[in-house]
Amino acid sequence: TKTVKKLFTLLSVILFCSTAFAQIPNPSFEAWDTFATYKSPKGWDNLDSATNLAGVYTCERDSPGFSGNYYLKLTSKSVPLVGVAPGVAVSGKIDFTSYTAKSGYPFTSRPHSLTGEYQFMQYGSTPGFISIFLSKWNSTTSNRDTVAYGVRQLLGMEMAWKAFSIDLKYYSGVNPDSAIIILSASGKTPAVNDFLYVDTLVFTGSVPIGTITLNSASVNESPSSITVYPNPANGYTNISYFSNSGSDIKICISDLNGRMVKSINTKTSPGNNEYRVNTSGFAPGVYFIKLVDEKGTEEKKLIIQ
Repeated sequence: TKTVKKLFTLLSVILFCSTAFAQIPNPSFEAWDTFATYKSPKGWDNLDSATNLAGVYTCERDSPGFSGNYYLKLTSKSVPLVGVAPGVAVSGKIDFTSYTAKSGYPFTSRPHSLTGEYQFMQYGSTPGFISIFLSKWNSTTSNRDTVAYGVRQLLGMEMAWKAFSIDLKYYSGVNPDSAIIILSASGKTPAVNDFLYVDTLVFTGSVPIGTITLNSASVNESPSSITVYPNPANGYTNISYFSNSGSDIKICISDLNGRMVKSINTKTSPGNNEYRVNTSGFAPGVYFIKLVDEKGTEEKKLIIQ
């Protein structure tokens, strides 16, 4: 039909637009589905479909927005007989057991940054976050390969609308096929009343195909000093690190949502250093190992089977 052809043409323009302005579902949170006792933002999964049974709503529509009529209001709240449920929304699907993202939406561009407007307050010990994960299915390994990743922790508070920009680090030079955006009012340990308000999300800029960035530098300009094996891991993994001189380092392991699951502070010796990490308590999925020393920061992806 003419309507279908017009829609296809519009989607094609959006898909190949270099700045990818429209490739976020319901980016200004103006569209909401109405259920019996609550409203849910179109294109964004959240916990209300479970917590509404207890009369608790962690994801709400509020107004006025930074622009338009509405904005997304996420608040961590106590759920009777369950505990504190984080205010979280995902551009995809949520695992209701772990409160983490388990899938995203189709996406094929390579943006430089995610921008938007937010307000937030941290009441607990672990801050909320906004994270972006671009990936591509690898039919050879039957796993998702990381294309790009970006995260912003929400430390302290912002009590008025403030613009933010989160740069993506590219681990691969290919186009992704999927994107997950996670908006979370709380970190690993949610606290009652942690909140995050979000409006006007936009992907900006573009990173050329073939470009790989890591900490704003090409990996070809800064040879990797970290080796992680086995990877994928099942039970344990080794982190091998070469140091020109002994120094204090910190190794942090974070999950796909930006939540730190393990932290190691240690001192290296000149030459090769190796640390074995027990991963038996980690849920299967994608993790990021960050090593910080006097020279800066380096990251590696780790897959737990």
